[in-house]
Amino acid sequence: MRKPAIPDPIRPINEHVHVQFDRSWLGELESRIERNGPWDHPTLFDLAYESEQASLIHSFDDLQCLSHLPQLTPLPHQLETARKVLNEMRGRAILADEVGLGKTIEAGLILKEYMIRGLVKKALILVPASLVLQWVRELNQKFGIQAVAQKKAHMWEQFDVVVASMDTAKRDPHKDVVLNIDYDMLIIDEAHKLKNKKTTNYQFVNHVRKKYCLLLTATPIQNDLGELYNLITLLKPGQLGGQTEFSSNYVVDKRIPKNEQQLQQHLSKVMIRNRRSDGGVHFTKRHVSNISLELSPEEMELYHAVNDFVKSKLQEEGSGEMGSIFSLVTLQREVCSSRDAVFVTLANLSKKLAQDSPVRNKIWEIVDIIRKIKANTKVEKTIDLIRSINSKVIVFTEYRASQESLLMHLKKNNIIAVPYRGGMNRGKKDWMMDLFRGRAQVMVATEAGGEGINLQFCHNIINYDLPWNPMRVEQRIGRVHRLGQQNDVHIYNLSTKGTIEEHILNLLHEKINMFELVIGELDMIIERLEKQGTSFESSLYKIMLESGNEDELKQRIHQLGDAFHTVKGEVESKEKGPDPAAILDALSRPAAGAGSLGAST
Repeated sequence: MRKPAIPDPIRPINEHVHVQFDRSWLGELESRIERNGPWDHPTLFDLAYESEQASLIHSFDDLQCLSHLPQLTPLPHQLETARKVLNEMRGRAILADEVGLGKTIEAGLILKEYMIRGLVKKALILVPASLVLQWVRELNQKFGIQAVAQKKAHMWEQFDVVVASMDTAKRDPHKDVVLNIDYDMLIIDEAHKLKNKKTTNYQFVNHVRKKYCLLLTATPIQNDLGELYNLITLLKPGQLGGQTEFSSNYVVDKRIPKNEQQLQQHLSKVMIRNRRSDGGVHFTKRHVSNISLELSPEEMELYHAVNDFVKSKLQEEGSGEMGSIFSLVTLQREVCSSRDAVFVTLANLSKKLAQDSPVRNKIWEIVDIIRKIKANTKVEKTIDLIRSINSKVIVFTEYRASQESLLMHLKKNNIIAVPYRGGMNRGKKDWMMDLFRGRAQVMVATEAGGEGINLQFCHNIINYDLPWNPMRVEQRIGRVHRLGQQNDVHIYNLSTKGTIEEHILNLLHEKINMFELVIGELDMIIERLEKQGTSFESSLYKIMLESGNEDELKQRIHQLGDAFHTVKGEVESKEKGPDPAAILDALSRPAAGAGSLGAST
């Protein structure tokens, strides 16, 4: 077999390609080697030196993340909390600051610091569903953390920082996926909901594999010290010993601790609680204006017609063919809100009745009264207020029909307004928030606007309707009156004379004095009051439905206010057992601790 010819290595494959070598630099290099330099331009050397200096870590305890957060200026107590969690608590802590002091900021600082140091990559943040978007927005905008809201099953594994609701994460098919992932950090907001060891929430979180863990709650103790024990055991098993050992060593009664100094030392290793009273944190003032409105004769006629209709139906065989009592109560409340809300409810009730039902005739008699009404007293006053305020305003209403009516009238008066309600998906809610922040003067929100959103850029609230639950009123106000608010907050409460609404406002403002109470104190009183009978809101329903006349209604609401004051006195009395918040404050005083940055074992 003939061997293939071997090409001549010297002979170029392409005769037209010429290779030339530039060796002009070689002489300069040899010269610099002999003189040992210079090797670079002095200016470039100075820049390189400054760059290296800037990246030096001068102290292991310093927060490296601060130079990466141009959009955020943390407060001193938030910085101190982050440092303590990193350097003493080894990344596992209960952040138990009082409401409004910025636990989310503290958690963000800690997460960012661990990420910059290369100790955290995969993080899971479990929050109430209404707070998912808020968390995602804050992590992205304030901390530059690429967090995503969980929407599809593949997102658990595909993205490094996922924000989801507890309810979504714990149910199939998500549960198995989440429990098979090794998380560097787990953050749980509203962690007091894990207080019971027997709940599926507690068991689920206990099985999540995590290196670092932050539990955020203003109320780690609500009913007894056992709740605090459960949270700490979830965070650091064995920190307080076994359940029997803990009860024997540290508990006299449910809310009465013993060996407080020793217990305090244990808690100081896992819990941080900042209080408003500690100073250094400034909250602006609240200015409350109660505005009483005189309804037109036609509007008042509608109010009395609805009241008579509701009471007559309740006297005949309970709610009978009308459906639930709740529908009747709603109708009686709606008449104080808007004729539109009343009309929608009446129309829905009518659909449930037989064609020959005498109740249908009564309903259409009320509809005829609605048609005669020309005035819209509440809407007109709201528009006047918005114009006089001449700044951003959030208007809260209880009912969708009232919201639609308000939006229509605002548009007619050339006032730019956007809606916000529970039925909107996450994207639309986010869009409405951005429009309100940038372009619109008014946001008209149903009760969904009272949960989980921060509106510090607005400092005016109009309560078009007042909820009958004081906690929901406080939640509304808390959307604007919180840390970061630069202006005094103005709250305008509308009420109509001669209606149940007037009595409710009197109860909330004068009897309960709720606008002056701290939310933690209010929560405690309501909870204690409801343990003695039905819920606060249900008590009001019962009073409204059972009172025979205006005087009896007024008297029974007055008695409810007295009961509130009695319970408030019990909560504040040491003889009745200490206030959980006071226990928490006493047990969370700073104590000496030592440790280093690292995972808890």
